[in-house]
Amino acid sequence: MSHPVKLRLSDDLERTRVTVFFRLLLAIPHFVWLYLWGIAVFVMTILNWFATLATGTPWRAAHAFASRYVRYGVHVYAYVALLADPYPTFGGNADYPVDVELPEPAPQNRWTVLFRLVLAFPALLLGSVLATVIWYGGGSADSYYYQLGGLLTVVALLGWFAILARSRMPRGLRDAGAYGVAYNAQLYAYLLLVTDRYPNSDPLAALDGLPARRDDPIRIEVEDDRKRGRATTFFRLLLAFPHFAWLFLWGIVAYGAAIASWFVQVVAGRPSEGLHRFIATWLRYCTHVYAYVYLLAEPYPEFDGRAGAYPVELSVAEPQRQDRLTVAFRLVLAIPAFLISGAYGGVAFVAVVLGWFAVLVRGEMPLGLRNAIALWLRYSQQTTGYVLLLTERYPYSGPVGPEPEPAVFLPPA
Repeated sequence: MSHPVKLRLSDDLERTRVTVFFRLLLAIPHFVWLYLWGIAVFVMTILNWFATLATGTPWRAAHAFASRYVRYGVHVYAYVALLADPYPTFGGNADYPVDVELPEPAPQNRWTVLFRLVLAFPALLLGSVLATVIWYGGGSADSYYYQLGGLLTVVALLGWFAILARSRMPRGLRDAGAYGVAYNAQLYAYLLLVTDRYPNSDPLAALDGLPARRDDPIRIEVEDDRKRGRATTFFRLLLAFPHFAWLFLWGIVAYGAAIASWFVQVVAGRPSEGLHRFIATWLRYCTHVYAYVYLLAEPYPEFDGRAGAYPVELSVAEPQRQDRLTVAFRLVLAIPAFLISGAYGGVAFVAVVLGWFAVLVRGEMPLGLRNAIALWLRYSQQTTGYVLLLTERYPYSGPVGPEPEPAVFLPPA
């Protein structure tokens, strides 16, 4: 079942260099208005909380007021993070290239309303590393402030440089930022009693119109039933110690092989099939170990990195010639990918901690958390493969949807 709070994207990725250069300054009036509006929403939500506990249905006026606030917040942060180009209006009107679909007032469970703040704590942790949250510090009245943090900060920073160079926001960056905005829209809608549906951390469910599975030279397939053993999950890190030791020792040789591959490709202009195969096997073994440690799969991995031996499988394309110049400066070119991988790594860390508790309670890994971790693992391994010269295709930073169903053509009657 799809989430009632869903992001809608109608952006063409074109940007104006001048407005992008001064984006934070231009957004100051919106930050002030968002803060003042937030105070009114806070008061209205307290009244709505009592009304919902009494009647079981949110107060319609408060629901409409909070919905416009959530929509306006989406517009502002989409503008600041360069996910859209037009200057937002101050009323939260539903006519922005990055917009949110919100539900009408509906009955809500009184128990979940009563403990809404407590129940929202895990979602707040994940939202803080994905995009924006309100942190409260100190004890004075002026200690309230907004923090643009996590994945959205990296997206905005890298997008800023890309737009100044090309007048266009890369789609992967736009979609990665949209994932963070979509999750936080669901989070605020849950906190403000717009809906009682819990935020969905699944990047594949957050956005419409994701590109289908790309033909990337480094891909990850996840074929897992999400069932987990509580005992093996509780002691997962201890059980993985032998793999950590073997990963380290094998990694020393693999990075030595990557250095040798670098010289071969710079001098000869072609890759070595033997070195390529050796590094790809090590990277596949890394994928199996990380998938086990991060609760993406349940079976204990083998120590050989053999293809087809694990539910989370890495495939690496055959070696191809790469441009000598990009090979020579590969580490420098990979800096943006390292930043994005680090941001996704923060998301994956929170997701695995929350998933660990969920597995101990239910014996099953939640789908949304599993797919959020899989997004990090795919991007991280593409980055590592790019650095180790397995491919010259740059990692794709956005979520990638499932492969579309093949069309079926029926013969005429």
